Amino acid sequence: MASTSQANTRSQANTGKATHARPPLIVMLCAPRGFCAGVDRAVQIVELSLERFGAPVYVRHEIVHNKFVVESLKAKGAIFVEELDEIPSDHVDRPVVFSAHGVPKSVPADAQARNMFYLDATCPLVSKVHKEAEIHHRRDREIVLIGHAGHPEVIGTMGQLPEGSVQLVETVEDARRFQPAGNRALAWITQTTLSVDDTAEIVAVLTERFPDIVAPHKDDICYATTNRQEAVKAVAPQVDALIVVGAPNSSNSQRLREVAERAGCPRAVLVQRATDIPWTELGPLARLGITAGASAPEVLVEEIIEAFATRYDVRVESVRTAEETISFNLPRALREAAAE
Repeated sequence: MASTSQANTRSQANTGKATHARPPLIVMLCAPRGFCAGVDRAVQIVELSLERFGAPVYVRHEIVHNKFVVESLKAKGAIFVEELDEIPSDHVDRPVVFSAHGVPKSVPADAQARNMFYLDATCPLVSKVHKEAEIHHRRDREIVLIGHAGHPEVIGTMGQLPEGSVQLVETVEDARRFQPAGNRALAWITQTTLSVDDTAEIVAVLTERFPDIVAPHKDDICYATTNRQEAVKAVAPQVDALIVVGAPNSSNSQRLREVAERAGCPRAVLVQRATDIPWTELGPLARLGITAGASAPEVLVEEIIEAFATRYDVRVESVRTAEETISFNLPRALREAAAE
């Protein structure tokens, strides 16, 4: 895969003198962007499982919310299911991987009951929230989870505890209406892929109403979500439009689009591939911002830039607001496989 600068140079070299007939376009490339450590780990777990155990390897739910990634893994032999009972009875000896979003405790319990061999690709930062919830529950605290109803991560977090132990709050209005179920102490936790600013507003309301509510020792919104939003905030006011490369069902990608709009970008759109670029909607462009959600691979960013290079004389500028060096260990069985 070519680097961004290589793609830019190649597009200009291929067009020769015709390049000067095209309108100039400065592409401001947000950094950090794209794959985070949790996504990279989850994808590696599926790939290494296929290498070590052969196809098929089953994956419960999309390993990450990105169609390109899912289709690439399917081509290598991964089979995606929504529930374990979709796995044929004669394939219960095949590996099954749980997605990066995390699962309710009932899922591994079900896998054990079926004598399945499973690998948990839950992001360690999501697992951190699960552990926080369990600690609060053991200390007899009523738990408020800030998140989006129906999202797999929220389902997984609420599923760590008995039904009714966690109350979901999605908006500031929900926070204002929230009523504790009893007289127990309160604690709040969050989904890891939320808008930092929206969450701060919700927490402010809860803290004002319940001054003794217990906060996480460290923010639950993950470093990657925070860093990508900060990069978008830096770029959004400087561009005519901003493209977020990501999937419609990707929470962190949707939040990036919202953050761009709130930061002053006239037009912010979410696209999965270059073929989805809404050229007419973008309007006249002199400066374009591009970022990618945490589950979008860099190859899709390159594809978007190449598409613009067919219409514009593109010059790419990188805008970096943070460095990321975090990585997570693979399960032991797969670490051994990778070392062989």
